[in-house]
Amino acid sequence: MEFSQCLGEMYIISRFFWRTRNLRKTTIEPFFYKAGSRAVLLLHGFTGSSSDVRMLGRFLEKNGYTCHAPHYKGHGVPPEQLIETAPEDWWESVLEGYELLKSEGYEEIAVAGLSLGGVFSLKLAMNFPLKGVVTMCAPMSMRTTDKMFEGVLKYSRDYKEFEGKDPSDIEKEVEEIEKRGMPSLPQLQQLVYDVKAELDMIYTPLLVVQSRHDEIIDPESAHIIYSDVESLKKEIVWFEHSGHVITLDKEKQQLHETVLQFLNSLEWNE
Repeated sequence: MEFSQCLGEMYIISRFFWRTRNLRKTTIEPFFYKAGSRAVLLLHGFTGSSSDVRMLGRFLEKNGYTCHAPHYKGHGVPPEQLIETAPEDWWESVLEGYELLKSEGYEEIAVAGLSLGGVFSLKLAMNFPLKGVVTMCAPMSMRTTDKMFEGVLKYSRDYKEFEGKDPSDIEKEVEEIEKRGMPSLPQLQQLVYDVKAELDMIYTPLLVVQSRHDEIIDPESAHIIYSDVESLKKEIVWFEHSGHVITLDKEKQQLHETVLQFLNSLEWNE
């Protein structure tokens, strides 16, 4: 689209792969907020962490929903670990999160995911019975692997700067990451295309959330998801003043209320 084309590639990629608002000097951990019998699996974005969805999780907890946000393998940790992982590893982390909720006795589970987490939410709905699905700024197309890796390097540098490392050491370590590369990036592209191709396998109630002026993905992705799923209960909600990481942006309170309203409208057996 013309909007996305007019944006600088480096700006776009760096925002996609690293959100400085998420940085913490302490270790970022997955969370499990126990409340009522209704459970929600919350999924973060690529190179993100549970911080992407923590405020949403706390809000839902206060409104009676148990919330669990796992970390994908290689996320929330140094970039040297990230580049050794692949989409199948991250998917396994999603499944572990789902199974953890089941093992804790939660029989009715909805899922909400940001960006890549939205893609995984759709894939989960293709494979397991869910009460509902919420996608937030989920892509149905991906950029070139070269541009994606530029973002990984930017993420790596930011991570190390925040750790307080010496600039010369940072450059050496980032150069080493650049030499090693991230071989799984083509698999990430394929994951998105595979999910897109099977959207008509989804019959689960669906809420599609999309920022109108998303600086990272093509907002048309929201239309694709909404149009291609077979869900009888589905809706699409546009936010006019937020960016890609909508869960942390200026309209986050409106987002919280929108997600809660959708979840409350589902047919929970309680």
